[in-house]
Amino acid sequence: MWICSHVNAVHGALPTTQKCDEALASPLAHTAFTSSSVFSSGYAPGYAKLNRRGGAGGWSPLDSDHYQWLQVDLGSRKQVSAIATQGRYSSSDWTTRYRLLYSDTGRNWKPYHQDGNIWAFSGNSNSESAVRHELQQGIVARFLRLVPLDWSEEGRIGLRIEVYGCSYWAGVINFDGQGVISYRFKVKKMKIIKDVIALRFKTSESEGVILHGEGQQGDYITLELSKAKLLLQINLGSNQYGSILGHTSVTTGSLLDDSHWHSVVIERYRRNVNFTLDRHTQHFRTNGEFDHLDLDYEPVGGGRKNFKGCMESINYNGDNITDLARRKKLDTSSFVSKLCMHTHTFPVFFNATSFLQLPGRANHNTISVSFQFRTWNPDGLLLFSNLDDGTLEISLEESKVVVHINVTRTTSNNRVDLSSGSGLNDGQWHAIRLVAKENFAMLTIDGEEASAVRSTSPLTITTGGTYHLGGYFLQTLFPPSQRSFQGCMQAILVDDQPADMHAVEKGTVGAFENVSLDMCAIIDRCMPNHCEHGGRCKQTWDGFSCTCDGTGYTGATCHTSIYEPSCEAYKHLGRSSETYWIDPDGSGPLGPFKVNCNMTGVCVRAENTYPCLCFQVTAITTSAEKCEQQIAYSCRMSRLLNTPDGTPYTWWVGRGSEKHFYWGGSLPGIQKCACGIDRNCTDPKYDCNCDADNKQWREDSGLLVNKEHLPVSQVAVGDTNRPGSEAKLTVGPLRCQGDNNYWNAASFTTPSSYLHFATFQGETSADISFYFKTSAPYGVFLENLGNTDFIRLELKSPKVVSFSFDVGNGPVELTVHSDTPLNDDQWHRVMAERNVKEAVLQLDQTYRASQLAPAQGHTRLELFSQLYVGAAGGQRGFLGCIRALRMNGITLDLDERAKVTPGVKPGCQGHCTSFGMYCRNGGKCVEKYNGYLCDCTATAYDGPFCTRDVGGFFEAGTLVKYNFMPEAVAGASRDTKIVTHQLTPHEVNLTKEEVAFSFSTSSAPAILMYVSSKTQDYLAVVLRQNGSLQVRYNLGGLREAFAIDVDQRNLANGQPHSINMSRVDRSITIQLDHYPPVSYTLPDASDTQFNLVKTLFLGKVFETGHIDPVLIERYNTPGFVGCLSRVQFNGVAPLKSALRTPDRQPEAALPVSYQGKLVESNCGASPLTIPPMSAATDPWRLDKTVCSISECVCHCFPQPHFQQCLWEHYPLSTIRDRSHTLTWAPGPNSQSAFHHPITGRISIYSALHFL
Repeated sequence: MWICSHVNAVHGALPTTQKCDEALASPLAHTAFTSSSVFSSGYAPGYAKLNRRGGAGGWSPLDSDHYQWLQVDLGSRKQVSAIATQGRYSSSDWTTRYRLLYSDTGRNWKPYHQDGNIWAFSGNSNSESAVRHELQQGIVARFLRLVPLDWSEEGRIGLRIEVYGCSYWAGVINFDGQGVISYRFKVKKMKIIKDVIALRFKTSESEGVILHGEGQQGDYITLELSKAKLLLQINLGSNQYGSILGHTSVTTGSLLDDSHWHSVVIERYRRNVNFTLDRHTQHFRTNGEFDHLDLDYEPVGGGRKNFKGCMESINYNGDNITDLARRKKLDTSSFVSKLCMHTHTFPVFFNATSFLQLPGRANHNTISVSFQFRTWNPDGLLLFSNLDDGTLEISLEESKVVVHINVTRTTSNNRVDLSSGSGLNDGQWHAIRLVAKENFAMLTIDGEEASAVRSTSPLTITTGGTYHLGGYFLQTLFPPSQRSFQGCMQAILVDDQPADMHAVEKGTVGAFENVSLDMCAIIDRCMPNHCEHGGRCKQTWDGFSCTCDGTGYTGATCHTSIYEPSCEAYKHLGRSSETYWIDPDGSGPLGPFKVNCNMTGVCVRAENTYPCLCFQVTAITTSAEKCEQQIAYSCRMSRLLNTPDGTPYTWWVGRGSEKHFYWGGSLPGIQKCACGIDRNCTDPKYDCNCDADNKQWREDSGLLVNKEHLPVSQVAVGDTNRPGSEAKLTVGPLRCQGDNNYWNAASFTTPSSYLHFATFQGETSADISFYFKTSAPYGVFLENLGNTDFIRLELKSPKVVSFSFDVGNGPVELTVHSDTPLNDDQWHRVMAERNVKEAVLQLDQTYRASQLAPAQGHTRLELFSQLYVGAAGGQRGFLGCIRALRMNGITLDLDERAKVTPGVKPGCQGHCTSFGMYCRNGGKCVEKYNGYLCDCTATAYDGPFCTRDVGGFFEAGTLVKYNFMPEAVAGASRDTKIVTHQLTPHEVNLTKEEVAFSFSTSSAPAILMYVSSKTQDYLAVVLRQNGSLQVRYNLGGLREAFAIDVDQRNLANGQPHSINMSRVDRSITIQLDHYPPVSYTLPDASDTQFNLVKTLFLGKVFETGHIDPVLIERYNTPGFVGCLSRVQFNGVAPLKSALRTPDRQPEAALPVSYQGKLVESNCGASPLTIPPMSAATDPWRLDKTVCSISECVCHCFPQPHFQQCLWEHYPLSTIRDRSHTLTWAPGPNSQSAFHHPITGRISIYSALHFL
């Protein structure tokens, strides 16, 4: 292995004591303290020691402004863990806020960072109290500098300080870009399963290989700098066919060419890798299937650029490479030394109010300027100069460098515009060189002479002698297009002369305003990336934003999923059955994926075009109430489970890679097939049909129902090594039903009752969602505490919900106000989110409050107490129900915890009070322990909300017969299929009827509905010869039936039509389709009682009693041909009852029967849909109801030298093999063929990618 660039290290040599808390500044000599200025000799920096009273009692500068600093030289590099400050003794002088800078050399300062910002420490409020701050990010440095930002309003800047830490030592090695260290393993080849690599490095270069090793089999590991980012490339092995690609590449960090120390740790165990840079860790798994890193004895180098800079504390698997190299125990070239050579370029840091003024040559005919810059902003003023007769401007415009030279003379105006580069606001150092003279100008970016931009336009230049960099705020006749610049500059040359920045710092050359000298305080706000779920981070100097397009997530940090978590959730929004994206864990790590949702409560994915991962399947099966998967094995001379030694020939592998030896239709631990459980196998001596080893085709199939074992991920088929042996294997889709998370609820019955859970982990990003219902006016929903940090959600009053928290910047409270009381015993939804950008509180998807996070300040929520749901810590307790409580994608099991907690009951009653309104068309809401359901039994509808039409297609001669007097069906014909569903008896004398149905047909005449009686009374709805609709009533008292011609249009037009009719005594109301209802009245001579109602017919009349001969003659032959749906008569749904019967003959006569062929159909009618559920009851983070995996098939064909298996999407596959066990396993490709030598078991990688 060659070490030719930086490798990470956690620490150098640390002290033996565990606590690094020694006073480092107090023992130092006065000369170790320096400052920007001194008020007088008694105020010298040497007196700035904590609790000391020497001199004037501390340090004070000559002027109290933002250019002052106090510096301490610790003598050598130390590990610093804390800092404390005091004001000047017995005075009105103290510092209220300051920054901390540190350095190894006393040059090139680096500001202390915390929570992604240049940190400003809070100081003192008087002269005596000491304020100590522990450093979250421990630093190693020799020089420290404190820069006062604010100070006492009553006096001036005053400081006494103490620095806490301990000694630090690390062997340093300097690389000059040509040398390497060769580390040889103790054996020729190393087959490594575990690696720990650690090192620290610093460099001013953006490119360079830090570490590289490889083996003859193609394994390698490389750590290198690329564009000032750290790139780790690792390959644990690929194969020659290209089907296994092991190359893995991961990038972390940025701005690593800042000449400051950075630490790296790489921890690998098999394919799992932790990649840590400066305490920010990325976790990943390497690609491929191998888990050993095979490296050879001799290192293999590449032609890439070597590392140039310093490294220390290099450790590789316990070996201290630095120490070995320093003791010359390793091969090192002459270009490697033990002293770190520091390169210094004196950077300058600009903000929006800064400028740097430098002198140049006046009255000269040539401009020659060059410098390097780095920034995140796409626009800014880089350089401006007033020429003797014009202006020069170099700006950054839309991430390009633009030069404008304007020369104004009395006779003419000359203008030259040059533009070059792109994407120059990437935070990298970019070099600019501009040369302009008579009739010539050339702009070069990053030293690329070949792409330099030139101009030969007429031009005469006379320089003005002064140059402003980074900003220009003076009034001028021709002002620059940009006024300021935010970023860093270095290597500044003006008129071919390097700028003397030391003289500028001393005030003897040039001038500056609000500039930080000898420091580049650029921050990469996208590292670490706070944009979650693949959101793209974009930044400017002051902040960042996340682009969430195409991720499936939304919000300031792409935290919140835009998709519902399950088919169940879409169902409760009133959506119909179709394909949807679902996100099982909301804001959790699982990504969204597509499923086909069947809104009867089953979510099915029938195609393999929507890939998803095993842990997504696990999320589905875990939350489901039940799951099942069909598996079938058709065989001819291929045994399944029975073997002479008891080990099954065939087994399957499920979740957790565990083998299972039971088959579909059986249960875990029972090594049988379905026929063995039912005792109906072909050969009773065996427990599977295939085990009889017959030459005829047999089959063993059934459902696997233990959801903890599902889905099936592999099937091993063993008995395939005999002549004539054949088998067909079918693995069906995984289907799961129900949602344990949706109704997971708890009822809080006393004000002091609560549930407790583990501490909530939501340091930089937290979301909480739940539903509640209560009749109490207030109560705390949940609370979690830290030392000073906390997070709380609360019902503060009947109309106000509050979300409050503190991350160290002081308490923040968001409230939303409802227009209506929230203690109405109805479900309400609360969603709260806090991240580094903002906090949001939302109630019922209607009321929303948000607040931006402060630009500077703490960002991490640090909690340590348990999470309390309900009352805690003396807060006002919550009375009522909470359900579906989800925090950062994890649903808390309220139900289970409530079972063992006094004062809290599992579940929540009264769901129908909130959801009963969604049971439509007469459906009844039935209360369940963990929810509710709509009972559609007495309706003509079906579906979860009784909104789906139930219809049937009638062929000529088909009829449905419903008997209101069950004994009448005793003589049913042999061909009649009688319904097993027993309905409640209804009264047989009627004074009112309610009739509703839909129909579509292209044939007329026909009888749609006929209701007979034991008298001559009847009701008929018919289509006449011309297709018009007629209703006929005969209730007695009239010579002939009372006929109502509802509409003269031809309704036998193949289109769906609906009729709703009601009668109360003599009043009849009929509505056809969407036309207004029309009222009719029975004649006075007519009776109003429908006597002894007997039978209802649909489609055709087949009656033994009295029947109107006109109906039989005109309308009954050949019968209705078409569709009828949602048929209802006075609470009876005869057509639905007929369609819901199994094909078997009952022992006793039942109310409904049908003759002929009746096929269920929706008749082409537009299904009735319910409107979206109100925000108050809109279910949010519900887990999957059901998801399905595509059925898979495998075709295997024997070949002379290899076995080829290709998985395709058909309902059945054939395995034909005469010599080997076959193992089926899902793989990542949609259709993949893998060739293997015939040796032992063959792995077959399927096209199926599990849901």
